[in-house]
Amino acid sequence: MVFKKFIRTLTNGKQREIIKFYYDFKSPYTYLALEPAFQLEKEYPIQLRFIPWPFRPEESFGGNLQERNKLNWNKVRYLYLDCRRFANERGMIIRGPERLFDSRLSLIGGLYADKNNFFRPYSRLTFERFFNRQLNLENLDEITKVLYETSKKNLSFEKFSQDFQTYANNQGQKDYSNAENEADQDHIFGVPTFIVRDEPFWGNDRILWIKKKLDSLKLQDT
Repeated sequence: MVFKKFIRTLTNGKQREIIKFYYDFKSPYTYLALEPAFQLEKEYPIQLRFIPWPFRPEESFGGNLQERNKLNWNKVRYLYLDCRRFANERGMIIRGPERLFDSRLSLIGGLYADKNNFFRPYSRLTFERFFNRQLNLENLDEITKVLYETSKKNLSFEKFSQDFQTYANNQGQKDYSNAENEADQDHIFGVPTFIVRDEPFWGNDRILWIKKKLDSLKLQDT
């Protein structure tokens, strides 16, 4: 039995299972999960629903940089070592950020890109530049340039910039708040997290388990 609340019918008449994908641009593990997540859409009749959730490193790793004790620093260094191992296997570059960033603006950018159907190129470039230390997630000009670069460029840069700023200051704030409320309802505690039929899968290395879950649902590409 397929539960209707998990299904979306696309304009081409095909039905897709909706998989929630909670993400944050300052999360290296979300970066590692991005392309495997996109690949799922090619292998299964699913559609990813991208929902921002700001990772809170100060809560997970002992406060701000100045407040971390030796144990928490050891933990952070090891986690980035693991990230680089995963990344090296795939030819990716992940450099640890030089400070803690507030990713809210870039995540509102993700909501804007998703509404305008260019989330995938925007997310790819945002992750790539941030983990190459080439992008400030808090800088409006830089985020706007990445958005425009990955958009369809139907507007001039000036009009595009105005449109995004209007969204970011108004509807974007509401959409971001709605995402936070949904994350609370889904009991999200970290990213990346996938939700398949209300079942959570946390971490970039859970893709295999997600595939097993999807296989068990016996989805049909109709």
